[in-house]
Amino acid sequence: MSDAIHHECGLAYIRLLKPLAYYHRKYGTAFYGLNKLYLLMEKQHNRGQDGAGIATVKLNVEPGHQFMHRLRISGANAISQIFQNVQQEVAELEKMYPEILQHPGLLKGYMRFMGEVLLGHLRYGTQGKNNVEFCHPFLKPNINPTRNLTMAGNFNLVNTDELFKMLDAHPTTTIRESDLGAMIETIHYYLCQADDANPQSLNLEGVLKQAAIHFDGGFVCSGLIGNGDSFVMRDANGIRPAYFFRNDEVVVVASERPAIMTAFHVPLEEVHELQPGHAVIVKADGSFSNPRILPEKPITACSFERIYFSRGSDKDIYKERKQLGRNLADKVLQAVDGKLKHTIVSFIPNTAETAFYGLIKGLEQFLNQIKLERITSGKLNSEEIEELISRRVRIEKIAIKDVKMRTFITEDASRNEMVQHVYDITYGTVERGVDTLVIIDDSIVRGTTLKESIIKMLDRLGPKRIIIVSSAPQIRYPDCYGIDMSRMGDFIAFQAAVALLKETGREQVLIDAFQKCKDAEAAGELSKENYVQAVYAPFTAEEVSEKIAQLLRPDDVTAEVDIIYQSIEGLYNACPDNHGDWYFTGNYPTPGGNRVANKAFMNYMERKEGRGY
Repeated sequence: MSDAIHHECGLAYIRLLKPLAYYHRKYGTAFYGLNKLYLLMEKQHNRGQDGAGIATVKLNVEPGHQFMHRLRISGANAISQIFQNVQQEVAELEKMYPEILQHPGLLKGYMRFMGEVLLGHLRYGTQGKNNVEFCHPFLKPNINPTRNLTMAGNFNLVNTDELFKMLDAHPTTTIRESDLGAMIETIHYYLCQADDANPQSLNLEGVLKQAAIHFDGGFVCSGLIGNGDSFVMRDANGIRPAYFFRNDEVVVVASERPAIMTAFHVPLEEVHELQPGHAVIVKADGSFSNPRILPEKPITACSFERIYFSRGSDKDIYKERKQLGRNLADKVLQAVDGKLKHTIVSFIPNTAETAFYGLIKGLEQFLNQIKLERITSGKLNSEEIEELISRRVRIEKIAIKDVKMRTFITEDASRNEMVQHVYDITYGTVERGVDTLVIIDDSIVRGTTLKESIIKMLDRLGPKRIIIVSSAPQIRYPDCYGIDMSRMGDFIAFQAAVALLKETGREQVLIDAFQKCKDAEAAGELSKENYVQAVYAPFTAEEVSEKIAQLLRPDDVTAEVDIIYQSIEGLYNACPDNHGDWYFTGNYPTPGGNRVANKAFMNYMERKEGRGY
């Protein structure tokens, strides 16, 4: 998407089911698990570039020796730094003991991360706090192995304060300000209770059932316990994604299916979706179970995963993104009055390329129908038929993202001038004053990059008209389940609705909605209903789109500017199994979502900064 936003993290879990010597004999390396963990993390690096971390648990360690290890590094190159650190340990050991690589048992004793249970995490910081203390995994150490817990996850919880109050916990500032802090404290609390009840046999399924019922949000989380038990668990609504693979050698879980397919060379049908509300549990003895942990709820898997976040190498996601583009063809044809001869179609940014292919397919279908009708009419001569057959939808590579540009000038006007040149354009492709440019984007969140850079850049080509097409519907509401979209005033759709209310003399709608939020807050019922939906109710989606186009068109742009959005129906058609649409419709799958939307609106009305949760 042209507006940069932070989003879901990435998770990688591996449980080796054989002794390390087995992998050394079969695959020629004792580092089989670490190599696969590295691959899983690299194949999901799109999911987190603020930091990374790994943790391992060693099985059957002699008393007095450390069995759980963790390493976290912040910054964009965290994955490579982590595994360079591991490689440095290997090099130092090999220098001291040249034959040690042939002895997996010795390696396990000397190397921190030579374990049978491995966990990796890639972090996007939704709170903007990217120092290493906020990187996953978190760790709860204890002298008792069964009370040692390390956790990582891909989630946002909206009830962390309530969890700490329930536990009567007084954590450090870092723990309190992290969703993972609330989650690990809660699971650790029930873990300790279970250990007291039956120290010989941990009922991990029971622990997760007791703890997870208190979590309000979207999550996929994984935990390693010092006794060798481990788990990965998914929220009941299936908001965050997870997939797993198992055979007699390994159990693997990751946030994206293609990562597992690539790293372990397995076909699609062998990689299974971790069903909502379920967990993958592997006990210390290697026994596997996949129990339901949470009561069944409507499945509202995040549609943004399909539109943008997950890599398009997944078969289903590729198909769905093409269909999102194809669904927009009729709207584009209507906007250009069917005049494709003077219409050029392109895409910005590169992640919108798959939707672009779908849009072209839809336009070509229309063009082919026109050809068929004219040829079968019998009114064309051979030259006219030849010209008609050769006609194609006009496709051009209009914009190319240049190197990441920075400006040393702090003055606003100068900075805005520099921002215009983030993309470079292909000159000579547009007939000035005649052609219409149709540019498809994944989504339009704030519209800042469109207004300050892309529209001005496109206008330099001299088109008569610029049509920006969004493969996602209008983003109207905050997200609280993983995406960093929490301030109501940032959304260009919300700005457009407010402008329309003011223009039509209906500002009282804002005041009434604000008062309902205040009354609900006073009554402790802020989660009961989403009162912000009233802001959009007086207007059609087309009216809001028209106002967005007006707001995003810079005063110095000559071309006409229009915005076309995907419809909610088009979204459902393209992504039939992923109806998580709360950022578009305001229909949140958990009560905490209503509270976040209402709180974000109250912050806007009271001119307060910060998140709505």
